[in-house]
Amino acid sequence: MMNSESRKFPVAKEGMIFIFPMGVLSLLLWAIGLSALAGICTFLTLFVIYFFRDPERDVPPDEKAILSPADGKVIQVQPCEEERFLKGAAIKVSVFMSLFNVHVNRSPLSGRIVDSSYSSGKFLRADLDRASTANEQNALLVETEEGARLLVVQIAGLIARRIVCWVKKGDSVVRGQRFGLIRFGSRLDIYLPPGTRLQVQVGQKALAGQTILGHLP
Repeated sequence: MMNSESRKFPVAKEGMIFIFPMGVLSLLLWAIGLSALAGICTFLTLFVIYFFRDPERDVPPDEKAILSPADGKVIQVQPCEEERFLKGAAIKVSVFMSLFNVHVNRSPLSGRIVDSSYSSGKFLRADLDRASTANEQNALLVETEEGARLLVVQIAGLIARRIVCWVKKGDSVVRGQRFGLIRFGSRLDIYLPPGTRLQVQVGQKALAGQTILGHLP
C-alpha cells in the first residue's frame, strides 16, 4: 500500500543546490581536459546524488503500526522518562543514519503535530547517547485521532550541519509521509507510548516508512 503522497522525483530537492553546481563544474573540467580533477568532481557529484536519493516506499496498512521515521541502524531501545513534551514514561528507540543511508525522514504515525521545537546545539557523533540532549535538534510531537502521543526528534551529527523539516505545529501528517531530512549523517530518537508492543531490537536495520517499530496499545 502506498502512502497518500504522489510519486515524485527520486532525489530530494534540497540536494540540488549541491548537485547542480558540482555537475556543471565536472562538465567544465572534462571540457578543458583536466581529467583527474574532472574524475574526482564527477565522483563527488554522483555521491551527493546517491546521498540525497529519495525512493518510494510501500507503507504497511495497519494504522496502529508505528513506522521507523529513518533509515539506519537501531542503536537503542529502552524505557525512559521524557519530561519535556510527554511529561512521563516512554520507550525510547534511536536510529542512527550513516552517510550511506537514505536521509529523508517519514512520519511514524498519522495524526496532528500538536507541538514542535528547534534547538541549536553541538555536533557530537550522532551515535553517542549524549547527542540526544547536547546536539542541534528538532522535535515534533504527534497526536493521533485516538489521543496517543509520540515524539520524534531529528538530531544533527558530527558531519551534519542542517536539519530540514517540512511540517510545523498544527499540520496533519500521514503514516509514511516525508517530513524532513538531515544533511550528511545523523540520528532520530522516537519516544513511543508506554505499553507499545515492540517489534524492534538493538542492531536491527530499519527503513523509513516501512519497518515497524511496534504497535500502539
